[in-house]
Amino acid sequence: MSELSKEKFQIIGCDNLDSEGILRPSMTYWQDAWRRLKKNKVAMVSLVLLGLIVLMTIIGPLIGKFEYQATNNDMLNLKPNSTYWFGTDSLGRDLFSRVWIGGRISIAIGIIGAIVDTVVGTIYGGIAGYLGGIADDIMMRILEILVSIPYLVLVILIRVLMDQGGMTPLIIAMTITGWCYMARLVRGQLLQIKEQEYVLAAKALGANASRVIAKHLVPNTLGVMIVAITFDIPGFIFAEAFLSFLGIGVQSPMTSWGALAAAGQQNLMFYAYQLIFPALAISLTMLSFNLLGDGLRDALDPKLRQ
Repeated sequence: MSELSKEKFQIIGCDNLDSEGILRPSMTYWQDAWRRLKKNKVAMVSLVLLGLIVLMTIIGPLIGKFEYQATNNDMLNLKPNSTYWFGTDSLGRDLFSRVWIGGRISIAIGIIGAIVDTVVGTIYGGIAGYLGGIADDIMMRILEILVSIPYLVLVILIRVLMDQGGMTPLIIAMTITGWCYMARLVRGQLLQIKEQEYVLAAKALGANASRVIAKHLVPNTLGVMIVAITFDIPGFIFAEAFLSFLGIGVQSPMTSWGALAAAGQQNLMFYAYQLIFPALAISLTMLSFNLLGDGLRDALDPKLRQ
């Protein structure tokens, strides 16, 4: 038998003895999600576009040459020109200022409505998902009753009963049952994670139910909730535009994108620009939110983390 010696063997793959070297710096869940979101070019373009739209709703009325409510009977239905950048409407009001003022109202309705939905839905769904059993069954039956009520009929009824101007009645009408989807989403997530080891450890250490929900369960559903919010906001913007078409949206002299589109639709044959500008703003905003939501869904998915 031939003798074995060190000369007959060669070490491969560990020349630099770097097998225990750190390949990349340690990242938190949110840092890794942001890193992956930045790689999604479509989502980043949508985020930039949303930033520009929000910026214009803030500074647009300030850089406009005319007040949004000022009328001029000598400048009725003018096409876009060097003085009136977006033209004028049937009362001689500057559409440039009105589009961006309307953007403030539409985006504010979307954001406030999404916040109300998230807060109410998280509390209701969190309690139902944590308690489980009979309490969960009763709360879900109540939720199913609310969902079974025709949304449009309920919104129109509440909006008509609260016959007053302003955003508050409109937001109440749209959020009266809008939180049900968020409640279902949070409940489903909590049912999946409430039996995890860290939750059992918190209970063993004496944490009460409210602390377990607030400190351990709800934070682990934030990713799903953020994605839902990005889809919720354009939903409220579109709902407001639809209600404005029905004549129960934001009332004049205040305006919104939906109210501008409803007014422009009446003059579409002769003054198409009165509909194009607010419709374009609605379309770009909703498209950006939806594409950003798709990007966030991929970035916040822990299964895709590398």
